[in-house]
Formats: sequence, C-alpha cells, structure tokens
Amino acid sequence: MHVSTICSTCFYWLRQIRRIRRSINTDYAATLVHARVDYCNTVLAGSPKTITDRIQRVLNAAARVVSSARKFDRGLSKLLQSELHWLDIPQRVQYKLGVIVHQCLQNKTPQYLVDCCKRTSDVSSRQRLQSANHNQLIVPRHRRSMFGRRAFSVVGPMEWNSLPDSLRDPARSNDSFRSALKTHLFAALQDD
Repeated sequence: MHVSTICSTCFYWLRQIRRIRRSINTDYAATLVHARVDYCNTVLAGSPKTITDRIQRVLNAAARVVSSARKFDRGLSKLLQSELHWLDIPQRVQYKLGVIVHQCLQNKTPQYLVDCCKRTSDVSSRQRLQSANHNQLIVPRHRRSMFGRRAFSVVGPMEWNSLPDSLRDPARSNDSFRSALKTHLFAALQDD
C-alpha cells in the first residue's frame, strides 16, 4: 500500500474518532488511535525520512485527538513524550523490531521469523568471537541496496545488535524487555 493512501486512511479514521471524542475517555481514545497508527509500522524500517515524516504527521494529529489539543497549540513533542508516553515514529519502529526479535529468540514467533534471527554463538566458526559473548545476531549480507537492507532478516538483527548489552539478554521476560527498551528509547530521545 502506498504511503499517501495509508496517511489518508489514518486521517479519515482520526476524523471519525474526533467526532466521538467527547463520548469516550482518554484511555479508550488512545487505544483506538494506537490501533490505527501502529498497524504494520515495522515495514517502515529503513525507510527514507520523507516517509517517516509523513507518518509522524499522522501521529501528531493522533496526539491532538487524544489530548483534545488544537492544531496550532505549542508543545506537541512534550505532550507526546511526557504526558502520553508515546515514542516518535522512528523510535516506534525500533521498539517494534526489538520486541519481535526478542520474541524470535524465545521461539514465540512463527518459524520463518525465528530462522531470520541466528545468534553468533550458535555458529561453530564464530563461537570465539567477542560478539558471541554479547548475545549479538548474525546480520546476513544483502545485495540490493534499496530493499535488501529493509528486509526483516537484515534490519532485525541490526537493530538487536545496536541495543546495549543489558537489553540483549534473551532470558529477560517479555514485559521486562518491553519496559527497559521503551526506557532506553525515551532516554535516547532526551539526549537528542
């Protein structure tokens, strides 16, 4: 599906939610918005900034719907991060990829996704490498510069390897990992 079609569909549903906004509480409005904004956002991994910026506009509009803010009110990024606890689109994609890879390492995903995440320590010729001791994954080579680097088999392990050592522990529970990853991504946003 083309990005402009996705954006126009999201804006349509945001207008529908805005119509009923007075009748529902903030938590329910946030749930409705998350269902629209987070749908298949992992396909945005490695996308150009122009595409993620367009989806970010949808997220900004969604934040205004949930918080009942007006279009030209100031402090939208503060509203997104401190009050709603929402990540920006690039960080949302990183979060989703990290969670999926973590689930792959725990064998809680379909086998075709598990096969994309191979530990360095599982390959006999690489067991003595330093990356084997740090729970890193093998990033396969890819030929096509545009689409090869955006494949889950490439971008998933790259994202996992970019996480700090404390987060790359596959024995962590799902809830603990999600919480720590979100905290890490928020801290990275504050540093920027």
